[in-house]
Amino acid sequence: MRLLLSLALVTSLSLSQAFAQSKPTGVSPNVQEAISQSVEQWLGGRFKVTAIAATPMPGIYEVQIGQDLFYVNEKASFAIVEGQMIELKSGKNLTAARLEEISRIDFNTLPLELAMKTVLGDGGKGKRNIAVFEDPYCSFCRRFRATLMELENVTIYTFFYPILRPESVTVSRNAWCAKDRQQAWDDWMLSGKEPPAAQEPCNYPQAKITELGRKLNVQATPTSFVSSGKRLQGALGKEAVEASFKP
Repeated sequence: MRLLLSLALVTSLSLSQAFAQSKPTGVSPNVQEAISQSVEQWLGGRFKVTAIAATPMPGIYEVQIGQDLFYVNEKASFAIVEGQMIELKSGKNLTAARLEEISRIDFNTLPLELAMKTVLGDGGKGKRNIAVFEDPYCSFCRRFRATLMELENVTIYTFFYPILRPESVTVSRNAWCAKDRQQAWDDWMLSGKEPPAAQEPCNYPQAKITELGRKLNVQATPTSFVSSGKRLQGALGKEAVEASFKP
């Protein structure tokens, strides 16, 4: 959320406030006071409300702080900031929480036979599960692959998901059909060593994996899912991945 991060903006607040106070707002003093108090408390007392104005939507008010605008309800219990709904008392981003909820999947329905299985630590049990969609030409996938290899007590299901370039299909197919699939994929992703050409017959299930990715709305790589169904986007660090396993 971009909201008054420049210290230079603070110096302009007094001028902006003086200008705004000379204009009619269509908001009663009691409502202005309640909104100002709630918003400024949410901001930790670091910034002052410049102006408050009524909007065409009943019960919704425009809040100005310097050159920034956002919207609150009459009691200022909720705010809409850059398309995100925030509960001011707790600071919880309700939009982000909702998006996380609707992006979850049922991990148990994943066709894991289409993925490469890697078990790390805990005597080969790997009790924690994560499924990741990787493209062989995705630099962020390579970084994330290195992070995943640092984990313990985890089973990784890797879907070879070639969406970035035509060569992605070739490398994915060759690695899938290699004598040692794990070694071939890791050699490429971690060391840049290309897998040998696949020998026929090679049954790389590209169409099924591509269809699965579309069904799950996997639009970029790496995209991952932990056993709770939570979606992880991008090359997260080890701490973030570890945190995602927690209930």
